[in-house]
Amino acid sequence: MFEWITSWFQEQPISPELVKSIESAIESNKVLVYSKTYCPYCRATKDLLNKHQVEYKLVELNTVPDGSQIQRTLQKISGQKTVPNIFINGKHIGGNSDLQALEQSKKLAQLLT
Repeated sequence: MFEWITSWFQEQPISPELVKSIESAIESNKVLVYSKTYCPYCRATKDLLNKHQVEYKLVELNTVPDGSQIQRTLQKISGQKTVPNIFINGKHIGGNSDLQALEQSKKLAQLLT
């Protein structure tokens, strides 16, 4: 009985195919943002990138069927559990506060060119 109940709370294993798919997206997009539509930090990230008029690939995790699996896989890849999860030039940048810090230090524009 205990095993049956605990099985409700066990997460499914992360699929190697999903890891490869995410890694491919990271490599093939200059700027890639994993976000959620209702997140204010995600909105701030998108606003800043739009201000720089940069094209970026956006994945809204709360609107795709496997969003929670993608977020768990991103945690495995980047070590970051939260959104936004930002990659520029194939490198994990971090979240919104990291992106804003790059902007404040005048390094963001250089990364985006």
